[in-house]
Amino acid sequence: MANLDVTLRYSGINFPGHLHTMQSMRFAEEFKFCDTDTVIVTYPKSGTTWMQEILTIIDSDGSQVPAKTIPNWIRTPWIEHYYCKDVLQNKLDNRIITTHLPYHILSKSLKNSNAKVIYVARNPMDIIVSFYHFHKMANFLPEPGTFGEFLEKFILGEVHFGSWFEHIKEWLSHREEFNFLFITYEELKKDLRHSVEKLCSFLERPLLPEVIDTIVRHCSFASMKDNQMINYTLIPNEIMDHQRGKFMRKGIVGDWKEHFTEEQKQLFEKIFQEKMSDSNIWFIWTL
Repeated sequence: MANLDVTLRYSGINFPGHLHTMQSMRFAEEFKFCDTDTVIVTYPKSGTTWMQEILTIIDSDGSQVPAKTIPNWIRTPWIEHYYCKDVLQNKLDNRIITTHLPYHILSKSLKNSNAKVIYVARNPMDIIVSFYHFHKMANFLPEPGTFGEFLEKFILGEVHFGSWFEHIKEWLSHREEFNFLFITYEELKKDLRHSVEKLCSFLERPLLPEVIDTIVRHCSFASMKDNQMINYTLIPNEIMDHQRGKFMRKGIVGDWKEHFTEEQKQLFEKIFQEKMSDSNIWFIWTL
C-alpha cells in the first residue's frame, strides 16, 4: 500500500492515507480491547517510539531479543493502521498497542475494558520542531513549508492528526474513566530509571534492579538510534527519504530554542495560555 499523496479525513481530522483507511479507522473505533492490553496513547513526536521500546523490554523481562529482531510496528502496532488487524489476529492477550487517535474516536471501545492506558506527553514546542522535521522526510505527509508556516498550521490544528491542544485535553480530562498513567517525555529524559520503575509498578511487573539496568541501557537515545527495528531505516526511501533527515534526530529537551524566534515563542505561549485556560493540567516542560 503506497497512497503517499492520499489524505484520509475521519471524524474531522486528517490522517495519512498511506497508513490509514476508512476500514482501519472503523476497526480501531470498534476494537474489543482486553483487560490484559497495554495501550500507549500519544500525539505524534511525543516519545512514542521510546515508550514502545521500554514496554517491549519490560514485557520480555529484560530480554532484548524482541526489540532487536522485530520491528516496533509489528510488536507494538498502531491500532488505526491498516495492517494492525492482521498483526493482532493471532495475539489475544498481553498485547502492547499504540495509538495517536483522539479520545472521542477510541474511548467508547477502550472504556469497555480494564486495559492499562499510558499517555505520554511532551512540550508542544519541541513537538512542533520534531514534527516539522519529520514532515521533511516522510513522503506520506504534506510538505511543511517554512517553520513559521508549519507553526501556524499546528496552532490552528490544521496539521495531520489534528489539534495537539484538543488531543491532550480530551484524554487527560477523561483519565478517570480508564486505568491510566500520565508520564512526560521530560520525566523520561530527567530520570529514565525512576520512570521505568514507575512503569513497572503501574504494569504490575516487578523487575530485579539488574533487569531495570538493562532496560535503561537499551533505551538510551544513543542505543535506540542505531537499532534498525525502531529507527525506520528499514522503510524504503520512497516512503521516508533518509537523505532528508533521520527519524531519530536529537532526542533532547528544549530543541525548540534553536528554532523559535522570540516573537514566535511569545505568540505560542499566549495561544497556549488561551487554549489551556479551561484545563487543570500542570506541566513541567524543562529539566
